[in-house]
Amino acid sequence: MKRTAMNQPASHSMMLDRRSWLDWSSRGIGATALLAMLSAEEKGLATLAETGAAEARPKKEVKAKRAIQICLVGGMSHLDSFDYKPELEKFHGKTLQTEEKPDIFFGQMGLLRKSDWEFRARGESGLMVSELFPKIAEQADRLTVIRSMVTESANHTPALFFENSGFEFNGFPSMGSWLSYGLGSIAEDLPAYVVLPDGRGGPNGGASNWANGFLPGQHQGVLFHSGSAPVRDLRPAREITSREDRATMELVEFMNRKHQADRALEDLLRARLESYTLAAKMQGSVPQVADLGQESELTRSAYGLDRAETSDMGQRCLLARRLLERGVRFVQVYSGGPIAGSPRTSWDAHENVGENHAAEALRIDQPVAALLDDLAARGMLEDTLVLFTTEFGRTPFAQSAADVAGPGRDHNRYAFSCWMAGAGLRPGLAFGESDSIGWKVGSSPVSWHDLHATVLHLFGIDHEQLTYYHNGIHRRLTNVHGHVISNILS
Repeated sequence: MKRTAMNQPASHSMMLDRRSWLDWSSRGIGATALLAMLSAEEKGLATLAETGAAEARPKKEVKAKRAIQICLVGGMSHLDSFDYKPELEKFHGKTLQTEEKPDIFFGQMGLLRKSDWEFRARGESGLMVSELFPKIAEQADRLTVIRSMVTESANHTPALFFENSGFEFNGFPSMGSWLSYGLGSIAEDLPAYVVLPDGRGGPNGGASNWANGFLPGQHQGVLFHSGSAPVRDLRPAREITSREDRATMELVEFMNRKHQADRALEDLLRARLESYTLAAKMQGSVPQVADLGQESELTRSAYGLDRAETSDMGQRCLLARRLLERGVRFVQVYSGGPIAGSPRTSWDAHENVGENHAAEALRIDQPVAALLDDLAARGMLEDTLVLFTTEFGRTPFAQSAADVAGPGRDHNRYAFSCWMAGAGLRPGLAFGESDSIGWKVGSSPVSWHDLHATVLHLFGIDHEQLTYYHNGIHRRLTNVHGHVISNILS
């Protein structure tokens, strides 16, 4: 046998003494941790390859790593917020000269009416924003406003489905589900997609707005409620020992694997197995991330947690930031609950725009502005996409023909405004325009398919390539439509 200089067998030349082994193993732990972090970032790409959507994998620098969408339920009036129309002041109280019957909810056209709030040029960009949102107006130089949004329905439920999934009917995956499917979660102990509903109730269509549709079940939005226990039924109904808990999990795991071995691994079974695994991890992570007491009093006050009007939205915006920090990919925060009832607990300003919008804006203005400030201060805004959306706008004329420029506005699907901020966008910009009175789009119309395509683009995904084969069709978020809005990209 060949020997080494130390007169040892050649096979022993690679053996380590105790000190060398400890040094090598410590480096291995660091390398393993690094690989784990890289794996968390890259596992979405592997998902794309496994599902046959490899062509959608990012081919260039990715601008957005995470997103938060603030959804205003009921239809925010663009004419009273982000789309200044001085012509409405000139023609206030006059009749709109048209023979067209508009597609509005109540089918009547009252007299033209001006905005209830003063508009002013804001920041260095000079972006026009009304006094409805005084705090958000201070963020004007961070906003990218789209003033030429259009949609296909003037009815709340289908319009909400369009906003979330790009389709008029339920049963289709939401944008958050598509992002979860395409990129996965950076975190191992939290869902990729989390939904934070208004404390007063859920939107029209309920969970259909954040459903996974035909995508595997693990990609549906996970509902987090307010309070110390945001995820229901996450922990046992009674206190059990860690030994009991571990034994229960091992038994469930054994039974599931046995069931799996006897059958083909179906999507529903796979999703159930993965949900159990994630739930076990969430028992430790959720109480920690939901503990807003870990934040400073200054931060809590900035979000409005110390005020009754802003506390609900403030808590959810702060929780959203904490979820994004911990690796959640997409968070939806809803503003406005049930459409029906009196007073309305949404942005559905049929009776009185002034009263309705003033109350709703007071709840969210400070928290949303604080969220933008907080993300920027932490260096997160540069790779976090913030969306501020609503299902449609409001009409430039009063709801009822009997009113003399009355206080309420009807639904308007022909033109409305949304804004975006953060990763990969040109800030302090207004894109597109409505006509002189804000009734219809005047130039550069933007559909939900276009907006969805742009969001996917910012995440480095080609919207035409991110597909899922279902019922003989390669389905996608943008259906057979959609163009990236290149003029708003940095």
